[in-house]
Amino acid sequence: MNTKHTNLVGKVAVITGGGGVLCGSMACELAKHGMKIAILNYPKEQGDKAAELINQSGGEAISVFCDVTDRELVEVAKDEVVSAFGQVDLLINGAGGNHPDGSTTNEIYHEDDVEDESVRSFFDLTKEGFHHVFHLNLMGTLLPSQVFTKELLKTSGSIINMSSMSAPSPMTKVPAYSAAKAGISNFTQWMAVHFAKTGIRVNAIAPGFFLTEQNRKLLTNEDGTYTDRTKKILDHTPMGRLGKPEDLHGVLLWLVDDSYSAFVTGISVPIDGGFMAYSGV
Repeated sequence: MNTKHTNLVGKVAVITGGGGVLCGSMACELAKHGMKIAILNYPKEQGDKAAELINQSGGEAISVFCDVTDRELVEVAKDEVVSAFGQVDLLINGAGGNHPDGSTTNEIYHEDDVEDESVRSFFDLTKEGFHHVFHLNLMGTLLPSQVFTKELLKTSGSIINMSSMSAPSPMTKVPAYSAAKAGISNFTQWMAVHFAKTGIRVNAIAPGFFLTEQNRKLLTNEDGTYTDRTKKILDHTPMGRLGKPEDLHGVLLWLVDDSYSAFVTGISVPIDGGFMAYSGV
């Protein structure tokens, strides 16, 4: 049975990308501790499912359509949240993703890749692909932060951004995603300093390798076995397994509950099974 974080009861959490595996799990966990949850998602149908699960379990949640790359739609979503719950105490910027045109096929450059039409080489990466990834991840963190921080200033609330282990050490194949997540970690520090004297704390969670719907095809074969890339990941993860959504809950509750972390701001917490600590030898 979960220990009740009584300091969270009645507070309101806004979670972008809350219809996804990781942020959906985080939303359910916060609801167990008495927070009211606003799931902001695109498409909305995934958010509806996450909110329904919370409500069926005795929590309180609403689902709100939101495209985090469109400021006007974020403003509309904010008005809907405030109309429903009256305030905002926590913003989790969980919306994000990758794009094929911002990724290479191979880990290492090979001269033959340039002429092979079946291979996306470094030189085949597109401006549009990078723009999509940066717009979704970085601007999709900036815009909700701008809109909802105006509400957080009224409650001395906090912000949690979703970084990645690709931020401190870029993963092969995904240069756009890695650079965007590095930007989020940097932006987290900037915001933490900028708002430090207002009482708003800004931190980030940096998951290691977790199996989600977005990366399932990269990490598993059709028969459910691990791909060669996943085997390499596990070889470099001292704990020898992929992360589970509930592995995020402890750090989440610590960062959200200011009776535990009132003096914590500007950090990015790795939750990676030791991946970052392991040199490979």
